[in-house]
Amino acid sequence: MLNKRIAWRSAVAAAGALMIALAVSPAAADILDDWDAAKAPPRVELKPVTLDGSTTALLILDMMKMNCGVRPRCVATVPNVKRLHDAARSAGALVWYSLVGSNGKATPADLIDPGFMPREGEWMRQNGPDKFIGSNLEEKLKARGIKTVIVCGTSFQGVGIGTGGGSAQRGYKVIVPIDCLSSEDTYTEQYAAWHLFKGGPTVVTSQVTLTRSTMLKF
Repeated sequence: MLNKRIAWRSAVAAAGALMIALAVSPAAADILDDWDAAKAPPRVELKPVTLDGSTTALLILDMMKMNCGVRPRCVATVPNVKRLHDAARSAGALVWYSLVGSNGKATPADLIDPGFMPREGEWMRQNGPDKFIGSNLEEKLKARGIKTVIVCGTSFQGVGIGTGGGSAQRGYKVIVPIDCLSSEDTYTEQYAAWHLFKGGPTVVTSQVTLTRSTMLKF
């Protein structure tokens, strides 16, 4: 009987100690309490990519004068997008555009650069981060037997994650040239790149390859 009492008292003491520890543990706090102590993850890994133009689509998303023009890094991505556009055209890849802004009346003339203008039937006015929703994008991809999509545009955290993640979840290989996507600030771009590289769900990250426009060829 004495042994049982000692064991019971020990168990109660241990439980009490655990409750006290949990009460003062940092795990009980929320993310705001640790916000300034958070460390950035390691840099994402970039890989060279060689693509077959016949089964690849280049998506140029929301790169309009009205939004890209006020994001300094977006303007800097324009030559890179133009380089990929020209290479994709030469390789016979599918090219598809989403247009936003201008009160729902955007036209190709509103794109940030005339050097990568869409052709007839290659664009839609399409809001939202996931351009598959409510558009003809998936119809276009399936009709051409596309297996891989390259995602370019602005914003990185919007169309980059939204359409890049949407493509991955639909079974496409996703190529993300980080120098062809932009956000309003550096931290948001970093967050978006990390999400697609390793921070997001496995169904997305397992399908995504991060690269640069200069590391990609057809």
